[in-house]
Amino acid sequence: MSAELPRTVTLATEDFGPVTLEEPTWCAGHADHRSDTARVDLIHCGPAIECTFLGAEVFTAELVASPYASTSIPRLGGRTPGVSVHPLGMTLDPTDLYSLAAALDGYADRLRELADQLTTILDGGRA
Repeated sequence: MSAELPRTVTLATEDFGPVTLEEPTWCAGHADHRSDTARVDLIHCGPAIECTFLGAEVFTAELVASPYASTSIPRLGGRTPGVSVHPLGMTLDPTDLYSLAAALDGYADRLRELADQLTTILDGGRA
């Protein structure tokens, strides 16, 4: 039984020409890659988790890794995988992601409280 070789992808860049890099198993591919991309902007993205409500996008989150990032994301060390959250516009580490999930739980509780108040008002009571 032979060991499986790492999956690689070769992407055109405007500053380094074709660049071959290992592709994480979670990467969704590079169908939207543009050849005028700089090497430092190469990014692996996993499938997006989309949070939508009534047809409006609330936020999306996806695994990302930028193997040639030139600027550092201090809590991630710049190049390690993280989770990109939009429209927050930040890449989060596991601790930050758990904190976001906890905050969303708190917001959900507050929305339920508003729903209870609204129900009381609509039923003729006072909130």
